[in-house]
Amino acid sequence: MARGLLLGGAVAALFATALPAQTASADSPFDNPPPDKIVIKVATVNGSGCPQGTAAVAVSPDNTAFTVTYSDYLAQVGGGAPSTAFRKNCQLNLIVHVPGGFTYAIASVDYRGFASLQRGASGVEKASYYFQGSPDTAARTHTFNGPYEDNWQATDETDWAQLVWAPCGVERNFNINTELRVNRGSSPAGSTSFMTMDSTDGDISTVYHLAWKECPSG
Repeated sequence: MARGLLLGGAVAALFATALPAQTASADSPFDNPPPDKIVIKVATVNGSGCPQGTAAVAVSPDNTAFTVTYSDYLAQVGGGAPSTAFRKNCQLNLIVHVPGGFTYAIASVDYRGFASLQRGASGVEKASYYFQGSPDTAARTHTFNGPYEDNWQATDETDWAQLVWAPCGVERNFNINTELRVNRGSSPAGSTSFMTMDSTDGDISTVYHLAWKECPSG
C-alpha cells in the first residue's frame, strides 16, 4: 500500500536556494522526505502581476515546501491607476523533478500580502492549480471586505482524499494561476483601494506545502 505523509516546511528557511523566474490519511507514514532532491524551475511566468524578473521560486531544504515571492503584484482602483489595474494575474508554469518512485501533490498553500480597502470596496484573491495535460483543476477564492487596512493571509487546504497527484513515471509541468482583483463597490468616488501580493519587505510570500507518497511498484 502506498505510504504518504503531509509535510510542512519552515517559511524562514525557504529563501536559501531562490531561483529567479527567468531561468492524510496515511496508513504507514515515513518520517523523512524522499532521499533524492526535488528540483523546481520556472518554465514560463506570464501575467500583469508578475512582469519578467519580478517573481522568484525557492525550495525548502527538506523538500517539503516551496515559496514564490513577488515584487510587482498590485491591483488597484482609484489614485490615478489605469482602468485595467483593478485586476492582476500571474501564471507560473513549473518544471518539477520528482525523486524516483515518488509522486507529489500540493496539499496546502499560504498566500500573504497587504490590502488597503475603503469602506464599500472589496478585494479578491483567487488561485487554481493543475498538471499539464490533466483535466483536474483545483480552484479556491478568498474575499476581503473594506474597510480593511492591514496585512492579509489566505490558506487553501485540500483533504488527503481530494489531492490531485502528479502522474507517476512521467514529468508533467505544474501550473499555478493566481489573481488579485479589487472592486470599487460603493466606496466614495475618488477614493483609492489596492491589494498586493509581494515581497517588498522580504517576509510576504506565497508558500506551497507538498504532500508525498510512493508510486505503485511496477
